[in-house]
Amino acid sequence: MTDVTLSRRTVLAASTTGLLAAPHVARAQAPAHRWRLITSWTKNLPGPGVSAERLAQRITQMSGGRMLVDVFPAGSIVPAFGVFEAVSTGVAEMGHTASFFWDGKLPGAALFTTAPFGLGPLEHQTWIEQRGGQALWDEFYRPHGLRGLLAGNTGPSMGGWFRRPVASLEDIKGLRIRVQGLGGEIYRELGATPVSIAPGDTVPALERGTIDAIELLAPVNDQPLGFHRYAPIYHMPGFNKPNGAAEALISLTAFEKLSPDLRLIVETACAAEHTAGLVEAQASNAAAITELVALGARVTPFPADVMQAMRAKTAVVLDRKAGESVMAGRIVASYRAAVGAGRNWAGIEAYMAQVLRST
Repeated sequence: MTDVTLSRRTVLAASTTGLLAAPHVARAQAPAHRWRLITSWTKNLPGPGVSAERLAQRITQMSGGRMLVDVFPAGSIVPAFGVFEAVSTGVAEMGHTASFFWDGKLPGAALFTTAPFGLGPLEHQTWIEQRGGQALWDEFYRPHGLRGLLAGNTGPSMGGWFRRPVASLEDIKGLRIRVQGLGGEIYRELGATPVSIAPGDTVPALERGTIDAIELLAPVNDQPLGFHRYAPIYHMPGFNKPNGAAEALISLTAFEKLSPDLRLIVETACAAEHTAGLVEAQASNAAAITELVALGARVTPFPADVMQAMRAKTAVVLDRKAGESVMAGRIVASYRAAVGAGRNWAGIEAYMAQVLRST
C-alpha cells in the first residue's frame, strides 16, 4: 500500500507540475498582443514602406515576442487615405502614414509632417521633442482615440517631376500636379490644379497624362517608380517638403492595454525608426540622384521669381490655416515659434557646412 500510495503521489505531483507548466510554456510561445499595422504605402516602398516593415519587426523583437505586429500595405485592408479612420475606429491597432493626408478634415495636421519653407528633419524633431510639438499632437488626436509619433523620415524632398520646365510663373498656371500637404494650396494660389493621388497610383496617372507633374519624395523613393520616363525635368528645391516625417498612428485603446514596458517599447521603436529612416535616406539619395541623372533626369532649379512667389504664398496659406480652428491656430503659432527660435543657429550651421565643404 505504501508503494502504491507513493507511486500515486509521484504521478499526481508530476501531473500537477505538468499542468502548471503547460500554460506557462504556452504564454511564452503565444504573443499577448497581436497588432495590425496598416499603411498608406505599397509593400516595401523605398523609404516609408520599408520603415513600416522595420518598425513592426523592431516592436516584435524588442518585446521578446509578447507583441506580434503584422503589416498590411495600402489596399489590403483599407485604402491609403483610410488609415486614420481605420485606426481611430478600431479596424487596426496601428498605422504608418503621413499626417498631411488628414489636413483637409483636421486643419493643422500637415505641420506634423512638414510645412513649405519650414523646419528641416532635425529642427522638426526638435520642435516635436523639445518645443511642445508632441504635447500639441497628443491633444490634437486624443478626441479621435489616437496618438501620433515620429516613426521614420525620408529627409528633404525634391521639387518634383515635370513634363516641361517651369521657366516662369506663367508655366504654373493650369498645371495639373500631384502634390500633398500645404504645397498643394500654394500651387492653387499660383493658378495650378493640385491633385491628391495615393503613392501607389501615381505612375499610371503620369503615364496616362492625367497629370503634368508629380511631387512625391526624394530621389531614392522616386527612382524605382520611373517618373523620369514621362516627366524628365526634376525641379529643386523641394520647397513643399523640407522634412519627410512619417507618422505612427496608435490606437489609444490598444496602447492602454499594454503594460508600461511594452508601451515604452512601442515609443522607443518609433523613435529608433525615425533615426534609421533618416540616415538611410541620406545615404541612399546620394547614389539615387547620380543614377537618375544617368537615366536622363534633368535636375533643374526653380527660377528665383517662382521661389519668391511660392514663399510669399506660404505665408498666406499658413495664415489661412491658422484661422480654420483654434487648434490649428495653436499648431501654426507653435511651429512658427520653433522656426524663429532655431533660425540663428540653423543659419550658422548652414554657413559652417558650406565653408567646411569648400575648403
